[in-house]
Amino acid sequence: MDEATLQQTAQTHLERLRANPYPGRGIVLGQTAGGTAWLQLYWIMGRSENSRNRVFVADGQRLRTEPLHPEKVENPELVIYNAMDVHEAHHVVTNGDQTDTVMDALRRGAGPEDALRTRRHEHDAPHYTPRISGGVHAVTGSAWLAILKADHTQPAGSRDGGVVTQSLRQFHEFEALPAGLGWCLTTYAGDGSPLPSYGGEPMLLPLSGEGEELIQAFWGALNAENRVALALKTIPCNGSAPTLRIMNQYSK
Repeated sequence: MDEATLQQTAQTHLERLRANPYPGRGIVLGQTAGGTAWLQLYWIMGRSENSRNRVFVADGQRLRTEPLHPEKVENPELVIYNAMDVHEAHHVVTNGDQTDTVMDALRRGAGPEDALRTRRHEHDAPHYTPRISGGVHAVTGSAWLAILKADHTQPAGSRDGGVVTQSLRQFHEFEALPAGLGWCLTTYAGDGSPLPSYGGEPMLLPLSGEGEELIQAFWGALNAENRVALALKTIPCNGSAPTLRIMNQYSK
């Protein structure tokens, strides 16, 4: 595709995101239009009180979710976790506690795919929320995305109490991230009961502007009733320190 077609495709996908009342959690990996920095964008949404009872908190280059009201938290293993972290030049972002699984693998010299082969989709039947993960290497500019979804072809006889326990794992590797564009995975294709999992390849989204302009653009693209928090990590290509910006719907 030529550049104009790519930008049009990305804009079409952005309009779909705007029209989607519940894409759930989302990850975007890309590069600024000027090619000066790599970008990681992550958002969370919520329909239930438990999902909305959260804010993003930055701890250096680490991003984590934190409860607004700790006494109201249910299933903390699904809603409270490190969402972004870094090991050497490898910046990781995920929608769950698999962040720590990937970080442990990187520290011992293994790859993220090795880590994610030990994990499955979330145990929240009937939704079976996918685990989405991604990473950017700050030196090479290479990147990856992964999604772990419930395998609904699992035979009924091998299910645990009727619950799907087997996962489909899809890995996407990018030799380079496109300038002014981002690759995106979300957990859901839309609203519903149960919630339908995201399907297909990562979608292209436009990354026009930088910093506050970009975070405001994506915040405005998310459904205002269901959005909870959004974070943007900017990783300069010249090796200078990354920056982390946060937008929270609720405050303590």
